This record gives sequence, structure tokens and C-alpha cells, in this order.
Amino acid sequence: MNWQVDLTDLIRRLIGHPRILKPTPVPPMPTDWKLTYADLVAEAKAGKRASIGRAEMAWANEYERSLIPPGMRFPRKGDLYESIADQTVEYITAWAAPYSGGGTGTLFAGERVWVHSEPRDEKPIGEYTLPVEYRRVEERMVPASERTASKYGGFSLYFTTIELNTKFKLVGTAFEGDIP
Repeated sequence: MNWQVDLTDLIRRLIGHPRILKPTPVPPMPTDWKLTYADLVAEAKAGKRASIGRAEMAWANEYERSLIPPGMRFPRKGDLYESIADQTVEYITAWAAPYSGGGTGTLFAGERVWVHSEPRDEKPIGEYTLPVEYRRVEERMVPASERTASKYGGFSLYFTTIELNTKFKLVGTAFEGDIP
């Protein structure tokens, strides 16, 4: 006897159709809302709020987007930016563990960064970038004790759209660098 079984149909029959949860819509931003994500985090650290809800995050993003002056170019995958001056930047480290880290370092005038992935939003507030000379910048910024740790997964730099338009010069598009 030859049995032809549709495994997907069999599983659905055995466990029933999965319930699809619809996300709760975020209410409109209050007209007097003037908090950024950084403001929300500062309030949480100061004990003024126990948590940051989905609505507050959405409102903070909407408010921050409203602060971007008209005419500024939004970052896109493949954009290549050159630092126009030495600047102190914050970096974020990734780990093969349920946490991240980071610190600060100097990005020198003339050093280049690129947007390595497609932004999640059409008009992003900011975007993660990688230095073109990744290893050289990594060695300068990230302590050896972190870089050599077994669970270390690399680092990236985050810049706001305003920073990319004012502290950098766009020198190319469709750039394809190496992703470490």
C-alpha cells in the first residue's frame, strides 16, 4: 500500500489552526508629546517610569522623525559616508549571548562608514553603519579583552539621520563592503 500524506495538512488537523494574534493598534501621539527615546530611557533610569511601552516607543520615534529638518537625505543601504571632522562616537558590541555592550571612541576626519543593511523605515531616524576599514577601527575602539572574548560578535556604529547629514559627507551610494 502506498500512502501519499500532506504533512502540513496532517499537522493542521492534529493541532487545529493556529490562532493569529492581531497587534493592538498604537493610539495617536498626544499633541503635547515631546519625548525622544533617549528621554524615555533617562526617565526609566531615574525611576520616573517602570517600563517603556510600545505606544511610548512609537510616539518617541514619530516625535524624533518630526525633528529632522525638511530636505535632509535619509540613509539607504549602500550609502557611503565620510567623516568631515574628528568626532567622538558611541559603538555597540554584539555578543552570542542575550546582551550587548558598547563604549565610545574617536572616528577621525576622512574615515568612512557605510549603511550595510536596508533601513526598516522609509524615513529612518538613524541607521547602523560599519567602518569601511572595519578591523583598524575595531582595534582602536573596542578593548582587546572584548574583541578576543569567545562570544564577541563584532561592533557597529549608530548615527542619526541628522548626524549623517551634518557630520558626514555622502561620498557614494550602492557601496558593497565586507561584512565581518
